[in-house]
Amino acid sequence: MSRWKAAGIHLSINAVVAALAAALIYGVWYPRPYSQAAGAGTLVLLLLGVDLVLGPLLTLVVFKAGKKGLKFDLAAIAFLQACAFVYGLHVVAAARPAFIVGVIDRFSLVIANDLDSADLAKATAPEFRSAPWTGPRIVGAQMPKDWQSRNQVLFSGTAGKDLDEFPQYYVPYSQVAHALTSRAVSLDTLKQKHPESTPVINAWLQAHPDYLASNVVALPLAAHKQSLTMLLDRTKGTVLDALPINPW
Repeated sequence: MSRWKAAGIHLSINAVVAALAAALIYGVWYPRPYSQAAGAGTLVLLLLGVDLVLGPLLTLVVFKAGKKGLKFDLAAIAFLQACAFVYGLHVVAAARPAFIVGVIDRFSLVIANDLDSADLAKATAPEFRSAPWTGPRIVGAQMPKDWQSRNQVLFSGTAGKDLDEFPQYYVPYSQVAHALTSRAVSLDTLKQKHPESTPVINAWLQAHPDYLASNVVALPLAAHKQSLTMLLDRTKGTVLDALPINPW
């Protein structure tokens, strides 16, 4: 076997693994439209780039039919590549979107490693006590009623940890849907504020003929990498989609 054939076989195996990893990442952990807001592109590019390029390239360099110690060299390459891949997958998993939290007049995308395990343990509902592995969950958050806890949240916010990162104050989304829609803006207002958003909004409405523009409202979706604009049903408060429009 030539070194080129060996590298090609290695590349083919890696391509299958990369395809499975991409399906897991984009199909489960980083579903559209939140993948862009969470910066999945850069993370996945690094992960799959290492997986697709590093191993086959090293195989191409070291492979020589009949070479003494070839099995050890190939095993070492496979081990190093597996370690790099597992570490990369761990980083991607830790940065996955966990909750889309509706708070007062906006949504916030909270990633898994934003959440403290002690805060998760304090959550009143079981579904809020761990970061989900099956895609981000849309929830609401409400300020605590007692002044001591309220002040704690407010002071924490000045340090960068806002209400959306306290799972103990999460509630089902239905409990905040009406309050959120009452603070949302119409699509006409959004177009006036951001004229560049008009083609994106019109394309969405054309692709969703069941929704009239007058029955769709918008709120910001704040995220670490890129903020989006969340679309809601005006009457029901149902989350419809998130568009790549800067809401600020």
